Amino acid sequence: MTIGILALQGDFEAHAGVLAELGAEAREVRTPADLAGLDGLILPGGESTTITLGLERESLAEPLRELIASGTPTLATCAGMIVLDREHLGVLDLTARRNAFGRQVRSFEAELELPGIAGGPVRAVFIRAPWVDELGPGVEVLAEVEGHPVAVREGDVLAVAFHPELTRDERLHRWLLEAVAARAVREAA
Repeated sequence: MTIGILALQGDFEAHAGVLAELGAEAREVRTPADLAGLDGLILPGGESTTITLGLERESLAEPLRELIASGTPTLATCAGMIVLDREHLGVLDLTARRNAFGRQVRSFEAELELPGIAGGPVRAVFIRAPWVDELGPGVEVLAEVEGHPVAVREGDVLAVAFHPELTRDERLHRWLLEAVAARAVREAA
């Protein structure tokens, strides 16, 4: 199983470490050629403007849209949620608000119950985190903080406003690998 991690900016190495612990191969994605043969995809946190500029510079925007639209299971964290929204790649039918909870000094952690993620609450690390301002009817809200959606799913895309790679909790990465396995079974049938 090969999972691509957008590696233009952000903590892509931490995601690669989690995937390695789970027995999956991680491939850093910097050019369209890096997307070939991927089973799944992670769009990490970082600075959304820098990531968007990198996507344009490397001509990655359209190939990413096509890969995700083809049903490739995708996990987007923090800035990754922003990059997938209507105003950026337009993959998710939502609008995310950058730095919605405030600046870096307003970072916090919270326990979130996520439907479909067994084992109790997920420890969520929010750093200059977004929240979802608007969402379309096909977007399922999985968790909220202060009444604002911070974890959503649309099709095979799970987008969260926090950084699961900064905790010892592997469940969201495991969700991605299980989604990849389920897709392989569907395609084989």
